[in-house]
Amino acid sequence: MKSTFVRPLLFIVIAVAAFLAWRQYRQPNFMAGDPVPDFTATLLTGEQIRLSDLRGKYVLLQFWGSWCGPCRAENPQLVQLYARYHDRGLEMFSVGIEQSAAAWQRAIQQDGLVWRYHTMEDQNFTGGLSQQFNIHSIPATFLINPQGVIMGVNHDEERLDKVLGDLLPK
Repeated sequence: MKSTFVRPLLFIVIAVAAFLAWRQYRQPNFMAGDPVPDFTATLLTGEQIRLSDLRGKYVLLQFWGSWCGPCRAENPQLVQLYARYHDRGLEMFSVGIEQSAAAWQRAIQQDGLVWRYHTMEDQNFTGGLSQQFNIHSIPATFLINPQGVIMGVNHDEERLDKVLGDLLPK
């Protein structure tokens, strides 16, 4: 009778431990309330930019990939958010996790990602920004306030729209 309960209990303990380890692995290094670390990136245009150059604006930092179905499905909503709030103080900064620059550039065009801040890193999540932010899966987003503090991580588009609508009135 004792072993009847031990095996299922052991299985549950192992399953919970595996889930917690997986969750920790996927947890970004930075959460709401943390100052966002500054970084320098080379944009699609070839120019260098520091994230701190965008201080004074709200920034949605997006990690995505041309090969990522959920990312591509999310892009139309992000385009709408950008169109709605850019003139009121929102910037988008996209980090493509890619192996092919051509596929990345084609996806930017196809999805209408009209903002100017696009940079690309290795698809294996070994790029500097992926490691700095502990990105192991995409899409991943960070909403950053004008003072450079993270306001939210991985909000869905509905939540982003509500927050930005409250912060950036017409």
